[in-house]
Amino acid sequence: MEDRKGEHPFGDLGQLVCAAAFLAVWASDSFVFHWSTFLASVVPNAVRMTLLGATLVLTAILLSGSHHVVIGEQRPDYVINTGPFRYVRHPLYLAALLAYLGTALSSLSLLSLALLVPIFLFYDYIAGYEEQLLEMRFGDSYRTYAARTRKWLPMPRRKCGDSTPG
Repeated sequence: MEDRKGEHPFGDLGQLVCAAAFLAVWASDSFVFHWSTFLASVVPNAVRMTLLGATLVLTAILLSGSHHVVIGEQRPDYVINTGPFRYVRHPLYLAALLAYLGTALSSLSLLSLALLVPIFLFYDYIAGYEEQLLEMRFGDSYRTYAARTRKWLPMPRRKCGDSTPG
């Protein structure tokens, strides 16, 4: 099951296909055909650009604090639970999804927003695959991390002894 990089065998190719498909749909809908961008005439440009800016800032924060995991030949030999990994288990994938979301919101392309559903499902699939690899590699250390850190949406951390559902 495990490949040499600890990632899904088609993860990189799949991400490229997702990016190409998304950009083709978004650009053709937003700039050429305007099939589903009718809401852009109702929502002011300043609001749309603010949403784009906010998602890009979050994207940059996630990328800057987590890119070191995939840079270089050597993968860490421990569970990383600092920086963005303290709040979500897949900050790099979340950054990509936020970039897609911000781009779609910038023109309010409903086709692009709809395309985010299968793109998210793909990212969720490869994230699940990689989590299995991490659990096999790190065992209880990863299971403990996963139990206290959400997969996609950050939530406030529970205090020790807090038994409320999370």
